[in-house]
Amino acid sequence: MSNTIPVFYRPEQNASQQGGSPSPQKPEHVVRSWQPHGFPLELRSFPPASREELCLVHAPEYVLGVLEGDLPNGFGTFSEQVAEALPYTTGSFVAAALHAFRTKGVAVSPTSGFHHAQHGRGEGCCTFNGLMVAASKLVRAGAKQVAILDLDAHVGNGTQDILARLPSLARHVAHYTYGGDGGTGLDGASLAGLLEGLLPRWKAEGVEVVLYQAGADPHMDDPLGGYLTSEEMRLRDRTVFQACARLGLPLAWNLAGGYQQVDGLDAARDFDAATRPVLDLHDNTFRECAAAWLPVRGDA
Repeated sequence: MSNTIPVFYRPEQNASQQGGSPSPQKPEHVVRSWQPHGFPLELRSFPPASREELCLVHAPEYVLGVLEGDLPNGFGTFSEQVAEALPYTTGSFVAAALHAFRTKGVAVSPTSGFHHAQHGRGEGCCTFNGLMVAASKLVRAGAKQVAILDLDAHVGNGTQDILARLPSLARHVAHYTYGGDGGTGLDGASLAGLLEGLLPRWKAEGVEVVLYQAGADPHMDDPLGGYLTSEEMRLRDRTVFQACARLGLPLAWNLAGGYQQVDGLDAARDFDAATRPVLDLHDNTFRECAAAWLPVRGDA
C-alpha cells in the first residue's frame, strides 16, 4: 500500500477567472495551499481527455463547438484559454478515477466545474461533465457499478440529464446529488447519518468505485450555499472517507464549488488571500482524506 495520496495535477488545468467565478484558477492555488501542510500528496501527470472521450457523454457537435470557440462554455464565454484547459480538467478526474479503481485506493483531482454540464450544453460554470466521462471510462475499464456522490450545494442536473439520455450507461451508475433549491436542510449530523446508510448499501449493491464531489459551497458562509458549519463540513468528509476506507470502496474525489471571498479583496489580484475561506475548506477535506486512508500520517 502506498504511503502517499496521488493528486492528478498539471498547470494546463488552469485558466483565468470567468464571469466572476474563481473556479478556473483554483487547481493551482488549492495544490499550493495543500503543500505547506505536509500532506502526504504525490503530484502526478496525466493525459488530457480526447475529443472522443468527451463525446462518450456529450453531443459531438457541442464538444467540437466549444473546443473550436464557436459555442459558449459553461461560463457563457468563448474563452480560448478555457477551451484549452477543459481537456485537462476532465483528464485529471478521469485519471484519478481510473487510478483509484485499478489500485483499490484513493486519488484526488483538484478540479471543479462538472455537474451542471448536460449532454448538449453547459451552464453554471460547468462545460463538460467530467463525472460522467470518468464513469463511462470506468465501465469500459471493467467496472460493473460506479457511484457518483455529489455533495456540492447544488443539484447535479447535468449528470441527471446525461443519465436520462444514455440508459445503457445509466444501468451502471448510481447517483446521489445533495443540493437543490435552497439546499436539503440537512444538518451535519443528519447528513452523516444518511451517508452512513448510503455507502454500505452501495457496497452491498456491487458498487466498485465512488466518485465524490467534495463541494465547498454547502458552507453556511457561502453566498451560494449556506447551511453547514466548518466542523459539519469536516464531519461530512470524514464520514465519506472513513466509510469508503472501511468498506474497501475505491474513491476518487474533486473540489466542486466554493464561492466565499474575503470582503475588500479581489481574487483576480490576490487569489490566495481573497479565497482563503474556500481554500481552508479544501485543506480540511484533504486532511480528512489522509486521516482515513493513511491514518499514521493523516494528522499533518
